[in-house]
Amino acid sequence: MAIGAAVGRIATTLVAMVQTRLELASVEMEEQSQRWLGYLLMSMLALFLAAIAIVMGALFVIILFWDTHRIGAVLGLAAVFALSALAVGLKVRSGMKAQPALLSATIGELRKDLEFLSAERHAHDHQ
Repeated sequence: MAIGAAVGRIATTLVAMVQTRLELASVEMEEQSQRWLGYLLMSMLALFLAAIAIVMGALFVIILFWDTHRIGAVLGLAAVFALSALAVGLKVRSGMKAQPALLSATIGELRKDLEFLSAERHAHDHQ
């Protein structure tokens, strides 16, 4: 009878632990999706405004050098834009690599749970 009750308590504890971990995973995923949506919207706005500024600046430079060095101005602007695009692309890639792993807190908690359960099992085995 005592063994059955102990098994029942262990099963209840395990189910509660799994439920808690799933709730944590859900919260983490919700937070991550909210962050990404905010980043996406702000990035789109920044991209739109930057595109307008770049077009206006490029037109200004081309008009300024129209009579003397229009081809050089266009080539120079194209080179600046290409290098800028490369720099931004590399920055985005490095930022994406620096992000923490998805569900890292949940995985960490599950790892702690496994360590605790292993320690408990070893303690009971040695008694």
